[in-house]
Amino acid sequence: MLVLSRKKGQSIMIHDNIEIVISAIEGDQVKIGIKAPSDIKIYRKELIEAIQQSNQEALSAKLDLSKLKNMMKSAEKS
Repeated sequence: MLVLSRKKGQSIMIHDNIEIVISAIEGDQVKIGIKAPSDIKIYRKELIEAIQQSNQEALSAKLDLSKLKNMMKSAEKS
């Protein structure tokens, strides 16, 4: 991981089309602005993790439902 020090108003460039700007520093919180092309999606990490968790739970529920359907079919045959 690259760690850089920046002051308010300073920025960091990623490649030649993404700029991370330090817009404010308030106590232990840093506000950043991100300038990037509109085709680049930018998400907070905790949002991505929540979506991944939700997808895992949905997949598990689907698998459980599939098992239940198979059990019901087996019970109907007997």
